[in-house]
Amino acid sequence: MANLIDRAKNILLTPKSEWPVIAVEPDTTSALFTRYILILAALPAIAGFIKGSFIGTSIPFTDATIRVGIGIGLIGAIVQYGLSVLATYVLARVVDALAPSFGGQKNPIQALKTVAYTYTASWIAGVAVVLPWVGVLIGLAGGVYSVYLLYLGLPHTMRAPPDRAGGYTAVIVLLGFLVGIVIGVIGGAISGAASVGAMSQGSGVEIDTGGGGKIRLDEGALGKLEQMAKNMEDAGKRMEDAQKSGDTAAQQAALGDALGTMFGGGEKVETLAPDQLKPFLPETLGGLPRASFNVERNTALGIQMSMGKGRYADAEGARSVDLEVADLGGMSGLTILAGWAMVQTESESNDGYERSYQKDGLRVHEKWDGASRYGTYELVVADRFLVKLEGRGVGMDDLKNAAASVDLSALAALRNEGRDGS
Repeated sequence: MANLIDRAKNILLTPKSEWPVIAVEPDTTSALFTRYILILAALPAIAGFIKGSFIGTSIPFTDATIRVGIGIGLIGAIVQYGLSVLATYVLARVVDALAPSFGGQKNPIQALKTVAYTYTASWIAGVAVVLPWVGVLIGLAGGVYSVYLLYLGLPHTMRAPPDRAGGYTAVIVLLGFLVGIVIGVIGGAISGAASVGAMSQGSGVEIDTGGGGKIRLDEGALGKLEQMAKNMEDAGKRMEDAQKSGDTAAQQAALGDALGTMFGGGEKVETLAPDQLKPFLPETLGGLPRASFNVERNTALGIQMSMGKGRYADAEGARSVDLEVADLGGMSGLTILAGWAMVQTESESNDGYERSYQKDGLRVHEKWDGASRYGTYELVVADRFLVKLEGRGVGMDDLKNAAASVDLSALAALRNEGRDGS
Protein backbone atom coordinates (compact mmCIF):
# COMPACT_ATOMS: atom_id res chain seq x y z
CA MET A 1 0.00 0.00 0.00
CA ALA A 2 2.87 2.36 0.79
CA ASN A 3 4.33 1.72 -2.67
CA LEU A 4 0.95 2.40 -4.27
CA ILE A 5 0.57 5.70 -2.43
CA ASP A 6 4.10 6.77 -3.37
CA ARG A 7 3.56 5.88 -7.02
CA ALA A 8 0.21 7.71 -7.19
CA LYS A 9 1.70 10.76 -5.47
CA ASN A 10 4.75 10.84 -7.73
CA ILE A 11 2.86 10.38 -10.99
CA LEU A 12 0.52 13.21 -10.04
CA LEU A 13 3.06 15.66 -8.60
CA THR A 14 6.28 14.90 -10.47
CA PRO A 15 5.25 13.05 -13.65
CA LYS A 16 8.25 14.20 -15.71
CA SER A 17 10.68 12.46 -13.40
CA GLU A 18 8.38 9.52 -12.57
CA TRP A 19 7.67 8.31 -16.11
CA PRO A 20 11.32 7.41 -16.82
CA VAL A 21 11.36 5.35 -13.60
CA ILE A 22 8.13 3.58 -14.58
CA ALA A 23 9.44 2.82 -18.06
CA VAL A 24 12.51 0.89 -16.92
CA GLU A 25 11.19 -0.98 -13.90
CA PRO A 26 10.24 -4.66 -14.50
CA ASP A 27 6.58 -5.55 -14.08
CA THR A 28 3.92 -8.07 -15.04
CA THR A 29 0.29 -7.84 -16.07
CA SER A 30 -0.91 -9.60 -12.93
CA ALA A 31 1.16 -7.38 -10.66
CA LEU A 32 -0.10 -4.19 -12.32
CA PHE A 33 -3.66 -5.30 -11.86
CA THR A 34 -3.43 -6.63 -8.31
CA ARG A 35 -1.13 -3.97 -6.86
CA TYR A 36 -2.47 -0.90 -8.60
CA ILE A 37 -5.35 -1.04 -11.09
CA LEU A 38 -7.79 -3.12 -9.03
CA ILE A 39 -7.26 -0.87 -6.02
CA LEU A 40 -7.43 2.59 -7.58
CA ALA A 41 -10.24 1.71 -10.01
CA ALA A 42 -12.41 0.91 -7.00
CA LEU A 43 -12.22 4.47 -5.62
CA PRO A 44 -14.69 6.19 -7.98
CA ALA A 45 -17.03 3.19 -7.82
CA ILE A 46 -17.14 3.35 -4.01
CA ALA A 47 -17.58 7.12 -4.07
CA GLY A 48 -20.40 6.78 -6.59
CA PHE A 49 -22.14 4.26 -4.35
CA ILE A 50 -21.91 6.59 -1.35
CA LYS A 51 -23.15 9.51 -3.43
CA GLY A 52 -26.05 7.64 -5.03
CA SER A 53 -27.34 5.64 -2.07
CA PHE A 54 -26.52 7.80 0.95
CA ILE A 55 -25.88 11.44 -0.02
CA GLY A 56 -28.15 11.55 -3.04
CA THR A 57 -28.28 13.81 -6.06
CA SER A 58 -30.07 17.16 -5.78
CA ILE A 59 -32.47 18.15 -8.53
CA PRO A 60 -31.61 21.67 -9.76
CA PHE A 61 -34.01 24.47 -8.78
CA THR A 62 -35.88 22.22 -6.35
CA ASP A 63 -35.46 20.94 -2.81
CA ALA A 64 -35.72 17.33 -3.95
CA THR A 65 -32.91 14.79 -3.69
CA ILE A 66 -32.79 11.46 -5.52
CA ARG A 67 -31.31 8.41 -3.81
CA VAL A 68 -31.21 4.87 -5.12
CA GLY A 69 -31.64 1.80 -2.94
CA ILE A 70 -28.56 0.27 -1.38
CA GLY A 71 -29.02 -2.93 -3.38
CA ILE A 72 -29.21 -1.11 -6.70
CA GLY A 73 -26.36 1.17 -5.63
CA LEU A 74 -24.14 -1.80 -4.86
CA ILE A 75 -24.90 -3.41 -8.20
CA GLY A 76 -24.14 -0.15 -9.97
CA ALA A 77 -20.83 0.17 -8.12
CA ILE A 78 -19.82 -3.39 -8.95
CA VAL A 79 -20.71 -2.95 -12.62
CA GLN A 80 -18.89 0.40 -12.79
CA TYR A 81 -15.83 -1.14 -11.17
CA GLY A 82 -15.74 -4.15 -13.45
CA LEU A 83 -16.22 -2.11 -16.61
CA SER A 84 -13.57 0.39 -15.52
CA VAL A 85 -11.06 -2.43 -15.21
CA LEU A 86 -12.18 -3.78 -18.58
CA ALA A 87 -11.75 -0.34 -20.18
CA THR A 88 -8.19 -0.20 -18.84
CA TYR A 89 -7.34 -3.50 -20.51
CA VAL A 90 -9.04 -2.61 -23.81
CA LEU A 91 -7.36 0.80 -24.04
CA ALA A 92 -3.97 -0.77 -23.26
CA ARG A 93 -4.47 -3.05 -26.28
CA VAL A 94 -5.21 0.03 -28.40
CA VAL A 95 -2.11 1.84 -27.12
CA ASP A 96 0.01 -1.20 -27.97
CA ALA A 97 -1.49 -1.66 -31.44
CA LEU A 98 -0.97 2.01 -32.40
CA ALA A 99 2.63 2.29 -31.19
CA PRO A 100 4.39 1.49 -34.51
CA SER A 101 2.26 4.04 -36.37
CA PHE A 102 3.77 6.81 -34.25
CA GLY A 103 7.35 5.59 -34.24
CA GLY A 104 6.99 3.68 -30.98
CA GLN A 105 7.63 0.10 -29.97
CA LYS A 106 4.95 -2.46 -29.25
CA ASN A 107 5.08 -3.83 -25.72
CA PRO A 108 1.89 -4.97 -23.97
CA ILE A 109 3.31 -4.54 -20.45
CA GLN A 110 4.48 -1.01 -21.19
CA ALA A 111 1.10 -0.23 -22.76
CA LEU A 112 -0.70 -1.42 -19.64
CA LYS A 113 1.64 0.69 -17.50
CA THR A 114 0.83 3.68 -19.70
CA VAL A 115 -2.92 3.37 -19.28
CA ALA A 116 -2.84 2.39 -15.60
CA TYR A 117 -0.73 5.33 -14.49
CA THR A 118 -2.46 7.72 -16.90
CA TYR A 119 -5.82 6.84 -15.34
CA THR A 120 -4.48 7.65 -11.86
CA ALA A 121 -5.64 11.26 -12.05
CA SER A 122 -9.15 10.31 -13.21
CA TRP A 123 -9.56 7.57 -10.62
CA ILE A 124 -8.50 9.76 -7.72
CA ALA A 125 -10.49 12.76 -8.96
CA GLY A 126 -13.50 10.44 -9.24
CA VAL A 127 -13.72 10.38 -5.47
CA ALA A 128 -14.87 14.01 -5.61
CA VAL A 129 -18.24 12.90 -6.98
CA VAL A 130 -19.47 12.96 -3.37
CA LEU A 131 -19.08 16.76 -3.35
CA PRO A 132 -21.97 18.87 -4.67
CA TRP A 133 -21.32 20.87 -7.84
CA VAL A 134 -17.56 21.22 -7.41
CA GLY A 135 -17.18 17.45 -7.64
CA VAL A 136 -18.04 17.60 -11.34
CA LEU A 137 -15.35 20.20 -11.93
CA ILE A 138 -12.76 18.18 -10.03
CA GLY A 139 -13.66 15.08 -12.04
CA LEU A 140 -13.30 17.05 -15.28
CA ALA A 141 -9.93 18.41 -14.13
CA GLY A 142 -8.80 14.84 -13.39
CA GLY A 143 -9.71 13.79 -16.92
CA VAL A 144 -7.81 16.70 -18.46
CA TYR A 145 -4.76 16.00 -16.30
CA SER A 146 -4.86 12.35 -17.36
CA VAL A 147 -4.47 13.47 -20.97
CA TYR A 148 -1.40 15.47 -19.95
CA LEU A 149 0.03 12.44 -18.14
CA LEU A 150 -0.51 10.32 -21.23
CA TYR A 151 1.32 12.85 -23.39
CA LEU A 152 4.29 12.88 -21.02
CA GLY A 153 4.41 9.10 -20.66
CA LEU A 154 4.25 7.84 -24.26
CA PRO A 155 7.85 8.81 -25.19
CA HIS A 156 9.14 6.81 -22.22
CA THR A 157 6.91 3.73 -22.05
CA MET A 158 6.15 3.22 -25.75
CA ARG A 159 9.34 4.83 -27.07
CA ALA A 160 7.38 7.23 -29.26
CA PRO A 161 9.42 10.20 -30.57
CA PRO A 162 8.50 13.34 -28.59
CA ASP A 163 7.50 15.17 -31.76
CA ARG A 164 4.90 12.47 -32.50
CA ALA A 165 3.59 12.07 -28.95
CA GLY A 166 0.93 14.73 -29.52
CA GLY A 167 -0.70 12.89 -32.42
CA TYR A 168 -0.36 9.57 -30.61
CA THR A 169 -2.07 11.09 -27.57
CA ALA A 170 -4.89 12.61 -29.63
CA VAL A 171 -5.77 9.30 -31.29
CA ILE A 172 -5.68 7.40 -27.99
CA VAL A 173 -7.90 10.01 -26.33
CA LEU A 174 -10.41 9.79 -29.16
CA LEU A 175 -10.53 6.01 -29.12
CA GLY A 176 -10.57 6.01 -25.32
CA PHE A 177 -13.59 8.31 -25.43
CA LEU A 178 -15.40 5.90 -27.73
CA VAL A 179 -14.48 2.91 -25.59
CA GLY A 180 -15.81 4.81 -22.57
CA ILE A 181 -19.11 5.57 -24.30
CA VAL A 182 -19.63 2.00 -25.38
CA ILE A 183 -18.77 0.51 -22.00
CA GLY A 184 -20.78 3.21 -20.22
CA VAL A 185 -23.90 2.43 -22.25
CA ILE A 186 -23.59 -1.27 -21.54
CA GLY A 187 -22.92 -0.59 -17.86
CA GLY A 188 -25.87 1.78 -17.61
CA ALA A 189 -28.18 -0.86 -19.05
CA ILE A 190 -27.03 -3.38 -16.48
CA SER A 191 -26.51 -1.21 -13.38
CA GLY A 192 -30.01 0.22 -13.59
CA ALA A 193 -31.27 -3.21 -12.62
CA ALA A 194 -32.42 -4.31 -9.21
CA SER A 195 -30.49 -7.57 -9.36
CA VAL A 196 -28.34 -9.31 -11.92
CA GLY A 197 -28.29 -13.01 -12.68
CA ALA A 198 -26.88 -14.17 -15.99
CA MET A 199 -27.62 -17.56 -17.42
CA SER A 200 -27.16 -19.27 -20.76
CA GLN A 201 -30.29 -19.30 -22.87
CA GLY A 202 -29.50 -21.46 -25.87
CA SER A 203 -28.01 -18.91 -28.28
CA GLY A 204 -26.87 -15.91 -26.30
CA VAL A 205 -26.99 -14.64 -22.73
CA GLU A 206 -30.01 -13.39 -20.80
CA ILE A 207 -29.72 -11.20 -17.72
CA ASP A 208 -32.61 -11.12 -15.27
CA THR A 209 -32.77 -7.60 -13.86
CA GLY A 210 -35.54 -8.28 -11.33
CA GLY A 211 -39.06 -6.85 -11.39
CA GLY A 212 -39.75 -8.59 -14.66
CA GLY A 213 -37.00 -6.74 -16.53
CA LYS A 214 -34.63 -8.60 -18.82
CA ILE A 215 -31.62 -7.83 -20.99
CA ARG A 216 -30.65 -10.25 -23.71
CA LEU A 217 -27.38 -10.42 -25.64
CA ASP A 218 -28.08 -12.55 -28.68
CA GLU A 219 -25.55 -14.79 -30.34
CA GLY A 220 -25.37 -12.60 -33.42
CA ALA A 221 -24.40 -9.52 -31.42
CA LEU A 222 -21.75 -11.42 -29.49
CA GLY A 223 -20.37 -12.79 -32.75
CA LYS A 224 -20.12 -9.31 -34.24
CA LEU A 225 -18.22 -8.10 -31.19
CA GLU A 226 -15.77 -10.99 -31.56
CA GLN A 227 -15.32 -10.23 -35.26
CA MET A 228 -14.69 -6.54 -34.56
CA ALA A 229 -11.98 -7.49 -32.08
CA LYS A 230 -10.35 -9.72 -34.72
CA ASN A 231 -10.57 -6.92 -37.30
CA MET A 232 -8.87 -4.53 -34.90
CA GLU A 233 -6.07 -7.04 -34.32
CA ASP A 234 -5.60 -7.46 -38.09
CA ALA A 235 -5.52 -3.68 -38.52
CA GLY A 236 -2.80 -3.48 -35.87
CA LYS A 237 -0.70 -6.00 -37.79
CA ARG A 238 -1.10 -3.96 -40.98
CA MET A 239 0.08 -0.88 -39.10
CA GLU A 240 3.17 -2.80 -38.00
CA ASP A 241 3.93 -3.82 -41.59
CA ALA A 242 3.48 -0.24 -42.76
CA GLN A 243 5.82 1.00 -40.06
CA LYS A 244 8.52 -1.47 -41.09
CA SER A 245 8.21 -0.38 -44.72
CA GLY A 246 9.13 3.19 -43.88
CA ASP A 247 6.48 4.43 -46.32
CA THR A 248 4.77 7.43 -44.71
CA ALA A 249 1.75 7.23 -47.02
CA ALA A 250 1.32 3.54 -46.18
CA GLN A 251 1.57 4.33 -42.47
CA GLN A 252 -1.14 6.99 -42.74
CA ALA A 253 -3.35 4.64 -44.76
CA ALA A 254 -2.88 1.90 -42.15
CA LEU A 255 -3.82 4.30 -39.36
CA GLY A 256 -6.94 5.31 -41.28
CA ASP A 257 -7.72 1.63 -41.74
CA ALA A 258 -7.49 1.09 -37.97
CA LEU A 259 -9.78 4.05 -37.28
CA GLY A 260 -12.19 2.73 -39.91
CA THR A 261 -12.22 -0.62 -38.15
CA MET A 262 -13.05 1.01 -34.83
CA PHE A 263 -15.73 3.33 -36.23
CA GLY A 264 -17.26 1.48 -39.13
CA GLY A 265 -16.29 -2.16 -39.01
CA GLY A 266 -13.42 -1.79 -41.48
CA GLU A 267 -14.93 0.17 -44.36
CA LYS A 268 -15.11 3.81 -45.36
CA VAL A 269 -18.50 5.24 -46.30
CA GLU A 270 -19.50 8.54 -47.87
CA THR A 271 -22.79 9.44 -46.22
CA LEU A 272 -25.90 10.71 -47.95
CA ALA A 273 -25.88 14.27 -49.24
CA PRO A 274 -28.32 16.69 -47.57
CA ASP A 275 -30.61 16.63 -50.62
CA GLN A 276 -30.87 12.85 -50.30
CA LEU A 277 -31.95 13.11 -46.66
CA LYS A 278 -34.53 15.84 -47.15
CA PRO A 279 -37.26 13.53 -48.62
CA PHE A 280 -37.28 11.58 -45.34
CA LEU A 281 -38.52 14.67 -43.47
CA PRO A 282 -42.12 14.82 -44.81
CA GLU A 283 -44.16 18.02 -44.74
CA THR A 284 -46.62 16.41 -42.33
CA LEU A 285 -45.97 13.73 -39.73
CA GLY A 286 -48.72 11.94 -37.84
CA GLY A 287 -51.17 14.69 -38.75
CA LEU A 288 -48.86 17.45 -37.49
CA PRO A 289 -47.46 20.08 -39.89
CA ARG A 290 -43.73 20.60 -40.22
CA ALA A 291 -42.69 23.73 -38.33
CA SER A 292 -38.97 23.66 -39.21
CA PHE A 293 -36.24 21.42 -40.57
CA ASN A 294 -32.56 21.32 -41.43
CA VAL A 295 -30.22 18.82 -43.07
CA GLU A 296 -26.42 18.76 -42.99
CA ARG A 297 -23.35 16.61 -43.57
CA ASN A 298 -20.20 16.91 -41.47
CA THR A 299 -16.75 15.34 -41.63
CA ALA A 300 -14.29 14.71 -38.81
CA LEU A 301 -11.07 12.67 -39.03
CA GLY A 302 -12.14 11.70 -42.53
CA ILE A 303 -15.31 10.07 -41.22
CA GLN A 304 -18.66 11.48 -42.31
CA MET A 305 -22.08 11.63 -40.72
CA SER A 306 -25.24 13.16 -42.18
CA MET A 307 -28.23 14.32 -40.14
CA GLY A 308 -31.70 15.60 -40.90
CA LYS A 309 -33.98 17.10 -38.25
CA GLY A 310 -37.60 18.17 -38.44
CA ARG A 311 -39.98 19.59 -35.85
CA TYR A 312 -43.73 18.98 -36.12
CA ALA A 313 -46.28 20.67 -33.85
CA ASP A 314 -49.85 21.85 -33.64
CA ALA A 315 -50.70 25.56 -33.54
CA GLU A 316 -50.82 25.65 -29.74
CA GLY A 317 -47.61 23.66 -29.29
CA ALA A 318 -49.34 21.22 -26.95
CA ARG A 319 -48.56 18.27 -29.20
CA SER A 320 -45.19 17.96 -30.89
CA VAL A 321 -42.90 15.39 -32.49
CA ASP A 322 -39.21 15.87 -33.26
CA LEU A 323 -37.89 13.64 -36.03
CA GLU A 324 -34.21 12.85 -36.61
CA VAL A 325 -32.89 10.81 -39.52
CA ALA A 326 -29.15 10.13 -39.31
CA ASP A 327 -26.84 8.38 -41.73
CA LEU A 328 -24.12 7.01 -39.46
CA GLY A 329 -22.02 6.10 -42.48
CA GLY A 330 -18.47 5.41 -41.41
CA MET A 331 -19.62 5.21 -37.80
CA SER A 332 -22.22 2.55 -38.49
CA GLY A 333 -20.03 -0.03 -36.79
CA LEU A 334 -20.88 1.62 -33.51
CA THR A 335 -24.47 0.44 -33.85
CA ILE A 336 -23.08 -3.00 -33.10
CA LEU A 337 -21.77 -1.73 -29.80
CA ALA A 338 -24.48 0.72 -28.81
CA GLY A 339 -26.27 -0.61 -25.75
CA TRP A 340 -29.81 -0.93 -27.03
CA ALA A 341 -28.72 -1.79 -30.57
CA MET A 342 -27.01 -4.96 -29.40
CA VAL A 343 -29.25 -6.02 -26.53
CA GLN A 344 -32.88 -6.78 -26.01
CA THR A 345 -34.26 -5.17 -22.86
CA GLU A 346 -37.61 -4.90 -21.17
CA SER A 347 -38.68 -3.08 -18.00
CA GLU A 348 -41.94 -1.64 -16.73
CA SER A 349 -43.12 0.62 -13.89
CA ASN A 350 -46.36 2.26 -12.80
CA ASP A 351 -45.56 5.34 -14.89
CA GLY A 352 -44.24 3.77 -18.06
CA TYR A 353 -41.96 1.25 -19.70
CA GLU A 354 -38.82 0.80 -21.77
CA ARG A 355 -38.02 -2.00 -24.18
CA SER A 356 -35.66 -2.86 -27.00
CA TYR A 357 -36.26 -5.58 -29.55
CA GLN A 358 -36.00 -6.56 -33.20
CA LYS A 359 -38.96 -6.53 -35.54
CA ASP A 360 -39.20 -6.96 -39.32
CA GLY A 361 -35.43 -6.59 -39.66
CA LEU A 362 -35.32 -3.36 -37.65
CA ARG A 363 -33.75 -2.73 -34.26
CA VAL A 364 -36.36 -0.94 -32.17
CA HIS A 365 -36.16 0.95 -28.90
CA GLU A 366 -39.18 2.57 -27.27
CA LYS A 367 -39.50 4.43 -24.00
CA TRP A 368 -42.68 5.89 -22.52
CA ASP A 369 -43.42 8.06 -19.47
CA GLY A 370 -47.16 8.19 -18.94
CA ALA A 371 -47.02 10.84 -16.22
CA SER A 372 -45.47 13.45 -18.52
CA ARG A 373 -46.80 11.97 -21.77
CA TYR A 374 -43.29 11.95 -23.15
CA GLY A 375 -41.91 9.17 -25.29
CA THR A 376 -39.21 8.19 -27.75
CA TYR A 377 -39.38 5.67 -30.57
CA GLU A 378 -36.08 4.79 -32.27
CA LEU A 379 -35.28 2.54 -35.19
CA VAL A 380 -31.97 1.34 -36.61
CA VAL A 381 -32.52 0.74 -40.32
CA ALA A 382 -30.18 -1.49 -42.33
CA ASP A 383 -27.52 -1.22 -39.59
CA ARG A 384 -26.68 2.21 -40.97
CA PHE A 385 -29.51 4.70 -40.47
CA LEU A 386 -30.97 5.91 -37.19
CA VAL A 387 -34.57 7.19 -37.15
CA LYS A 388 -35.67 8.77 -33.88
CA LEU A 389 -39.05 10.26 -32.99
CA GLU A 390 -39.43 12.20 -29.75
CA GLY A 391 -42.97 13.11 -28.76
CA ARG A 392 -44.55 15.40 -26.19
CA GLY A 393 -48.26 15.42 -25.53
CA VAL A 394 -48.75 12.44 -27.83
CA GLY A 395 -49.06 8.70 -27.22
CA MET A 396 -46.68 5.92 -28.20
CA ASP A 397 -49.16 4.75 -30.83
CA ASP A 398 -49.03 8.25 -32.30
CA LEU A 399 -45.23 8.01 -32.53
CA LYS A 400 -45.43 4.62 -34.21
CA ASN A 401 -48.00 5.92 -36.68
CA ALA A 402 -45.79 8.94 -37.33
CA ALA A 403 -42.85 6.63 -38.03
CA ALA A 404 -45.00 4.99 -40.71
CA SER A 405 -44.97 8.35 -42.53
CA VAL A 406 -41.23 7.97 -43.07
CA ASP A 407 -40.39 5.82 -46.08
CA LEU A 408 -38.20 3.31 -44.24
CA SER A 409 -38.06 0.94 -47.21
CA ALA A 410 -36.62 3.68 -49.42
CA LEU A 411 -34.13 4.52 -46.68
CA ALA A 412 -33.06 0.89 -46.34
CA ALA A 413 -32.59 0.72 -50.11
CA LEU A 414 -29.78 3.28 -49.73
CA ARG A 415 -27.77 1.05 -47.38
CA ASN A 416 -24.94 0.60 -49.91
CA GLU A 417 -24.89 4.20 -51.12
CA GLY A 418 -21.40 5.67 -50.89
CA ARG A 419 -19.73 2.43 -49.82
CA ASP A 420 -16.48 1.36 -51.44
CA GLY A 421 -17.19 0.20 -54.95
CA SER A 422 -20.75 1.60 -55.09
